[in-house]
Amino acid sequence: MSELIDRKSAARQSSDSEATRRQHGKGKLTAYERIELLLDKGSFTEIEALRRHRATGFGMERRRPDSDGVVTGWGTVLGRSVFVYAHDFRVFGGALGEAHAQKIHKLMDLAIAAGAPLVSLNDGAGARIQEGVTALAGYGGIFRRNTRASGVIPQISVMLGPCAGGAAYSPALTDFVFMVRGTAQMFITGPDVVRAVTGEDVTHDELGGAEVHGSKSGVSHFVYDDEEACLQDVRYLLSLLPDNNRQLPPTVPSADAPDRETPVLAEIVPDEPTRSYDVRAVIAEIVDDGEHLEVHADWAASVVCTLARLDGHTVGIVANQPARLAGVLDIVSSEKAARFVQFCDAFNIPIVSLVDVPGFLPGVRQEHDGIIRHGAKLLYAYCNATVPRVQVIMRKAYGGAYIVMDSRSIGADLSFAWPSNEIAVMGAEGAAEIVFRRDIAAADDPAAVRAARIAEYRSELMHPFHAAERGLVDDVIEPGQTRAVLCRALATLRAKHADAPARKHGNPPL
Repeated sequence: MSELIDRKSAARQSSDSEATRRQHGKGKLTAYERIELLLDKGSFTEIEALRRHRATGFGMERRRPDSDGVVTGWGTVLGRSVFVYAHDFRVFGGALGEAHAQKIHKLMDLAIAAGAPLVSLNDGAGARIQEGVTALAGYGGIFRRNTRASGVIPQISVMLGPCAGGAAYSPALTDFVFMVRGTAQMFITGPDVVRAVTGEDVTHDELGGAEVHGSKSGVSHFVYDDEEACLQDVRYLLSLLPDNNRQLPPTVPSADAPDRETPVLAEIVPDEPTRSYDVRAVIAEIVDDGEHLEVHADWAASVVCTLARLDGHTVGIVANQPARLAGVLDIVSSEKAARFVQFCDAFNIPIVSLVDVPGFLPGVRQEHDGIIRHGAKLLYAYCNATVPRVQVIMRKAYGGAYIVMDSRSIGADLSFAWPSNEIAVMGAEGAAEIVFRRDIAAADDPAAVRAARIAEYRSELMHPFHAAERGLVDDVIEPGQTRAVLCRALATLRAKHADAPARKHGNPPL
């Protein structure tokens, strides 16, 4: 009994106390400390704590620490089961070898079988060089299981240290990536290789730090200053998600009345279609207690994607952001929203679309970089989604962007519009220039005729009831009714069921 206690204690503490001091000196917690912050107190059950590698050569046979550099097990978050593995940087730098990989494979298989979320706490030096190809094969097994679990259980990657080479592809395959500034980096080839091949001189953080992936590459969904805040929001995210794709998201009692009026929305959103505002203020006014968890807050900012609750039920909100690029859809914002819609649909989260979009971003660069293909990703995601979908057109909705932002024509269950809505092929000014070009050119006073034709076009085709008269909008509502209307609509649609067509899978425009 004493030997068992000693071995387990040694595995938890690491036989190298100096390694723990170095870990703390870098501002990083140990694997066990991270797990304790993530899970409910006292709920962690560890498995394979005494696993050891069996590699030989390069002195490996003389160093066979328990755990082999990764801690695996399960516990609870707010009383619900969660599986977790955490690289232990104190042991082989958290590098992955055969035994290390097999522990992760076992845990992933258990998570899939149990139908519970999987969280990985990443802090490792990549493949264990001393074990060669068996280490690479270990990563292949992880990637295959990431793919198998995709859309079945929520997968969350938390980057708390280095993640280089092929190891970076596992987080990329998961649903959400969290990163901590200053300590977490992700890249396929490190600064030394980049410098040797391209001549570019770059630091680890400049190449693959949290700020880079949070604002430029879009690899990271959430960025934090410290591990404690990061792991707290992982817990919050898990509280919003179902355990698996066969369940609905958990509900919580809400003191925020579902029929609460929202008259301040009329003040937040200007009537003039060219005036800017922050759509986050609209979202905060609509959702329960003003609380929401924004995804990719600093990347592709012309669209806002966020998880929140309405009347205690989790919803995903996609909203155009007039405060950035006037709220246009471009390549990156289309990809961002498409991925979010796809996630919500996979895990039975209703989607609310708040629309105020002038169109797709024009330009040679956008066209040459494939705005058609990338914009089609968002279109495909919405068309393919079978969860309850409700659209609210707050102000302008022009051209193809109106269609793509979950219009009734592509399958929105319900569509509502504010009296300030303008739904049209394009703005009145541009339309008048095309439709009445000859009249304007031939007029004695072109400016007066142009103004008159703009007013005519707006009154004929862009008045707030035009779409409602044609059945493309279910109702025109006052801004102050928005929360109440959404809560009633989603309550009605909660039991929605839609059969998927008989096919292996679709072929989206990747």
